[in-house]
Amino acid sequence: MEVTCLLLLALIPFHCRGQGVYAPAQAQIVHAGQACVVKEDNVSERVYTIREGDTLVLQCLVTGHPRPQVRWTKTAGSASDKFQETSVFNETLRIERIARTQGGRYYCKAENGVGVPAIKSIRVDVQYLDEPVLTVHQTVSDVRGNFYQEKTVFLRCTVNSNPPARFIWKRGSDTLSHSQDNGVDIYEPLYTQGETKVLKLKNLRPQDYASYTCQVSVRNVCGIPDKAITFRLTNTTAPPALKLSVNETLVVNPGENVTVQCLLTGGDPLPQLQWSHGPGPLPLGALAQGGTLSIPSAQARDSGYYNCTATNNVGNPAKKTVNLLVRSMKNATFQITPDVIKESENIQLGQDLKLSCHVDAVPQEKVTYQWFKNGKPARMSKRLLVTRNDPELPAVTSSLELIDLHFSDYGTYLCMASFPGAPVPDLSVEVNISSETVPPTISVPKGRAVVTVREGSPAELQCEVRGKPRPPVLWSRVDKEAALLPSGLPLEETPDGKLRLERVSRDMSGTYRCQTARYNGFNVRPREAQVQLNVQFPPEVEPTSQDVRQALGRPVLLRCSLLRGSPQRIASAVWRFKGQLLPPPAVLPAAAEAPDHAELRLDAVTRESSGSYECSVSNDVGSAACLFQVSAKAYSPEFYFDTPNPTRSHKLSKNYSYVLQWTQREPDAVDPVLNYRLSVRQLNQHNAMVKAIPVRRVEKGQLLEYLLTDLRVPHSYEVRLTPYTTFGAGDMASRIIHYTEHNTCHFEDEKICGYTQDLTDNFDWTRQNALTQNPKRSPNTGPPTDISGTPEGYYMFIETSRPRELGDRARLVSPLYNASAKFYCVSFFYHMYGKHIGSLNLLVRSRNKGALDTHAWSLSGNKGNVWQQAHVPINPSGPFQIIFEGVRGSGYLGDIAIDDVTLKKGECPRKQMDPNKVVVMPGSRAPYRSSPQLWGPVVIFLLAMQR
Repeated sequence: MEVTCLLLLALIPFHCRGQGVYAPAQAQIVHAGQACVVKEDNVSERVYTIREGDTLVLQCLVTGHPRPQVRWTKTAGSASDKFQETSVFNETLRIERIARTQGGRYYCKAENGVGVPAIKSIRVDVQYLDEPVLTVHQTVSDVRGNFYQEKTVFLRCTVNSNPPARFIWKRGSDTLSHSQDNGVDIYEPLYTQGETKVLKLKNLRPQDYASYTCQVSVRNVCGIPDKAITFRLTNTTAPPALKLSVNETLVVNPGENVTVQCLLTGGDPLPQLQWSHGPGPLPLGALAQGGTLSIPSAQARDSGYYNCTATNNVGNPAKKTVNLLVRSMKNATFQITPDVIKESENIQLGQDLKLSCHVDAVPQEKVTYQWFKNGKPARMSKRLLVTRNDPELPAVTSSLELIDLHFSDYGTYLCMASFPGAPVPDLSVEVNISSETVPPTISVPKGRAVVTVREGSPAELQCEVRGKPRPPVLWSRVDKEAALLPSGLPLEETPDGKLRLERVSRDMSGTYRCQTARYNGFNVRPREAQVQLNVQFPPEVEPTSQDVRQALGRPVLLRCSLLRGSPQRIASAVWRFKGQLLPPPAVLPAAAEAPDHAELRLDAVTRESSGSYECSVSNDVGSAACLFQVSAKAYSPEFYFDTPNPTRSHKLSKNYSYVLQWTQREPDAVDPVLNYRLSVRQLNQHNAMVKAIPVRRVEKGQLLEYLLTDLRVPHSYEVRLTPYTTFGAGDMASRIIHYTEHNTCHFEDEKICGYTQDLTDNFDWTRQNALTQNPKRSPNTGPPTDISGTPEGYYMFIETSRPRELGDRARLVSPLYNASAKFYCVSFFYHMYGKHIGSLNLLVRSRNKGALDTHAWSLSGNKGNVWQQAHVPINPSGPFQIIFEGVRGSGYLGDIAIDDVTLKKGECPRKQMDPNKVVVMPGSRAPYRSSPQLWGPVVIFLLAMQR
């Protein structure tokens, strides 16, 4: 029986805290610091209000094991301030100088491969207030049959803001309202952009000529100050008026200097003038100075509309436009149109024939055309007609029609386009009409219907055109998915029928169409042909890199698969081990017929066969490699980040301990883990403490634990953990552990852990220790030292001597905590000694829906000259603060003190700790902790065996 008991006890895992700690990701979004407040009910976990230009900091607090990966995204935009990125992979999202366009709903997605991802969102509301814009409009209307005129002035104030702005109108220094002046009306117009308020001055009176100020305010939200704009209304106030020194259409020759003056003819206040060009900016070299625009040596590219705009915020802006046309001609083309009525596509004697000529010119309508036959001007007759602006052809096109074509009409015709009297060279185009003038045909040269080239090489697609004259060839793509040519154009003209492509890529593969143009040739149905372009490229394989783990002695199959390539086949596959060529593996007949993968089988993983394997796959164009790292070493441990309150420290010691917990990733994939090698190194130090941690059989999801001790406050440490199996060392995992004292405040620092004095109370809490106490302080009240009993230790207390009175309150407010758990426990030590002790209250200020204070704990009266500890459970529903409120009693012997305030996640301990209990310093290893789930069945089984 004793042997049985010993065997059962040996099965209890020494480092195990439990089974199956793998848990799906959970997430919660919190913001760093308190948000600006627009309305009381806007402060919640899901709304973050920030001033434009400030720094946005959002944190995604995650739990789950393994540690979830966090991804930030944003609705209809980027989650980063750069905006070219689509997402941010980090638990903290930080955007410097946030802009209003970056407001919206942000999403935090946390996933760790266990269960479904956790997705939380928060709305970011960016607050801003632009400078207001004030414009003045006035109307004059006849009253009572033209006996007199009534003049009304509208002052319109517009501003862009978030939240909506409040408007205040002033005349001089006096605030205006409906009730104070019957001649004033203030209203908000409909259908306006931005926020607008209109001040209407009805039936203008002498006292209405004054200075008017529009003041806009967002009620100091986020510290945004009010803004204002002032306008002086006089009896000469008038909108701007303009005139130009040139006609609205200005035609010049190339090379001429252009000067246009925009002259003010009215406006008070003095309007501002500005020149603009559409489309695009002013030409390079153009100078706009005041109302004068100068363009030296104007060229055809300078043609366009130039706008002169005058503004003085009275009425509508005045605008004058000059259409500058710089004479130019280019692209002379011709068309041969056989008899349309007879639907002919050939030139035949006895049928009609039309020759057309067109040039692209500026100004187009000023072009003149002249026709010549065999070098002499063509004479009009009953059979030879010259027309302009043929409705079937582009605008300003000249056509020469030959009625009932005769043999004598054969010859060379020349169309000349010119600008009479302008120094612009003439353009001409020549066309020969004879029995040899035939419509075009197009074909692909023999052997060129399919063009195959390698990626990165040049390619030439060719179509041959026959006919007289030979028109240009237009190229396009047939593929619907890729409608554009590599040049980015839907059509590309080639005079010789060859489409030349430089450095072709795989996406250029496909069918290309060549067709005859309907200009510089016959105006007939286009002829077309097709060319197939095949771009060969090296293979792409998977996996490009794979980590293969297997226990010693077990077989492994390595497979390298062809994903894509041109040709889509494996021509050869070569295997190497640690760079050395391996004999080719046997290939099954079925795999040899359509090889799309290569395989290598290892009968048993050994130390000698462990290492790097490479499979080089070729398709005669290029090659790609699959890399396999085969070994029997263990995977890395997975640190557990959800340990409740892992840091343990005490005020009496300068050391702290840390509960390190982890699981083993895929422990059954390789041989069992025998022990772990732990390395602990203080940051910025070279020496490390190394220790071996033996373990028994480790199961998947089993939580392992080790207590790190003798860590120095407040230093951080790098922890490295390496599993060892019979194969040897496995993959190492590392993490940084920090000493964090934000959960426990000892008030040793002047910043008192971010606590602040409430500005609405009667007096303040005081920080002191035994060395800084007032020697004349009141006896028989207050603590002699802090909880540690040392004269150097600090604590917070309230001094209740004069001028304090009965009921005076002092409030100490904690920083804002973001609720990441359902329950919290506030633990603290209090000292309430004196016959006039009042009350000590603990309040929780909820920031979920406004600032709501609720009482969580209260104690009154003399409790003796001793430090005592209290544990107060709270369950905040959102961001919260804790408040210590000291209330003065009936006299001056009523000093109250607090020390060592701790905020922990989870429920409070059921049994109150003895404040005078000696704290045992942690040892060098984790204390043994029995698990109820494990000990219960063991005890029952042992009792049954004894019976």
